[in-house]
Amino acid sequence: MKKLLITGVGGFIASKIANSLDNSVYEIIGVDDLSNGNLKNIPKNLNFIKLDLSNKSSFKKLPSKIDTILHLAGQSSGEISFENPKLDLEKNTVSTLNLIEYGIKAKSNRIVYASSMSVYGQVPQKPIEEDFRTHPISCYGISKLASEQYLKTFKNELPFIGLRMFNVYGPGQDMLNLKQGMVSIYLAQAMQSGKIKVKGDLKRFRDFIFIDDVIKIWANSINNEKALNKFINVGTGEKTEVKTLLEKICKLIPGVEYFEIDKTPGDQAGIYASTKKMNNIFNIQNITSLDEGLRLFLNSFKRQPNL
Repeated sequence: MKKLLITGVGGFIASKIANSLDNSVYEIIGVDDLSNGNLKNIPKNLNFIKLDLSNKSSFKKLPSKIDTILHLAGQSSGEISFENPKLDLEKNTVSTLNLIEYGIKAKSNRIVYASSMSVYGQVPQKPIEEDFRTHPISCYGISKLASEQYLKTFKNELPFIGLRMFNVYGPGQDMLNLKQGMVSIYLAQAMQSGKIKVKGDLKRFRDFIFIDDVIKIWANSINNEKALNKFINVGTGEKTEVKTLLEKICKLIPGVEYFEIDKTPGDQAGIYASTKKMNNIFNIQNITSLDEGLRLFLNSFKRQPNL
């Protein structure tokens, strides 16, 4: 059996990936410090270790040999990164560097890294390809880009795949966190109060990708040789204005209103992915539409208690 280490396993995306993998093929070790992740999210059929990746001494809890590392742990809010830049640096960059050093010692064949569209910063209104210049405008984006640079530096000792994820959404997202995840924030407010507070201009645009599509790409990356030592956008290639997203939500939930308030610091005016590399490397056939994804997300949300 191939031994996998999944970091941030109590979080939205990592827990879904862990649940999707075949336990007859993979032995999964999941780690999380539970500062953001939830113990309830962690699949029962894996070996869970509570561990802070920014604390190098805690790595002694991990096995001496790991075949593949899926690294999704970290602080994932641009807004929160401005509130505590040092913590953001520790949770994202220091943790990643520690994990790279561990992966080299553990003779891992690769580390798959959860990077972000935030590394690009402000961009023109066109599909952004992976070779576009990186100039992050948030502390979060800076920490993600620094981690990418460490991955490139040590690629001969530990091959990497850097998945630059765009706006991931879907069932299982933390609906109580109103500082991370545009779709989940808007849906949570719509369901709770019928009023959506929009932090920033309605003409901003994003690329919203459904969680099931993201999971397939992560699972594929475990054995994909074409993806090694590359940074790859993970998005739909579809440009969606914030106003369009809000109108779709209002159509699904009649009576909801929205209004603009002050924007958050370091917020990108607009960005959407070029998916040519992703489609070529992972042989993507069908991507969930935003209308279908919102419908599936809302149906799951209605079944969640206390929200």
